[in-house]
Amino acid sequence: MVPSSSSRSRQLAGLFAKAAPAVISVGLLLLAWELCARYSGIKPTILPAPSRIFAQAMLNREALVDNAIPTIRATLFGFACSLSAAFALSMLVDFFPPLRRALFPVFVISQTLPLVAIAPLVVLWFGFGLMPKVLLVALVTFFPMLVALVQGYEATEAEIGQVLRAMGAGRWRVFVLARLPSALPYFFAGLRISITYAVVGAIFAEYAGAAKGLGIYMLNAKNNFRPDLVLAAVGVSAALTLVLFGLAVLLQHLAMPWEQADRQGQGKGP
Repeated sequence: MVPSSSSRSRQLAGLFAKAAPAVISVGLLLLAWELCARYSGIKPTILPAPSRIFAQAMLNREALVDNAIPTIRATLFGFACSLSAAFALSMLVDFFPPLRRALFPVFVISQTLPLVAIAPLVVLWFGFGLMPKVLLVALVTFFPMLVALVQGYEATEAEIGQVLRAMGAGRWRVFVLARLPSALPYFFAGLRISITYAVVGAIFAEYAGAAKGLGIYMLNAKNNFRPDLVLAAVGVSAALTLVLFGLAVLLQHLAMPWEQADRQGQGKGP
């Protein structure tokens, strides 16, 4: 059924109402920044105004795009590896519970390694190509998804598994029909957390050693005393993070349409 114009208007109004607080807060922050940079007497080489940053970003947009492409590539490949590893390891831990006690301490230790120390070593071991960036992105993003998936499996109601086993379902079928759907809300919560670290991990890996990327662009701009270009690259990385976060939210809506229906139903309740 095609939604009527009135329902579409209500949906748009709802979206605007949800986005308005964030837009207003960001706008006020940028306005305060602009006024402070213009009238406080601080030199532009120390605190450039947002208008100057935007103007320089437009003037240097080709260089920014050229350096953003390697960062996006490393982010996507690294996150894909992280997602695959988290899902595979969560399944192993769920099917073989003793592995949890054996592997989780190792995973926790991996998250305590400081990137500032491990990144140069990874570059030294694997060179200046794509591989070290992918590994570092995977290192900083897989753990939240792994923990979220394992907790999601454990949140499955025992009665559902008992009913399925009584109907002759094997362990794999119980996992697919009961435990995996129960883990979806937890998984997407971990996904949204991890996705915010992905671009940062790629940029930090480029700082340690790369031929091109937003990290190298920021480093060169800093060495040339151009904070406006540094902040322009920061803005690009923030925009990439927001896009990835939005895609994660969209994927959740597509994978869990019943969740949106439940929210709408609750909104219509007494």
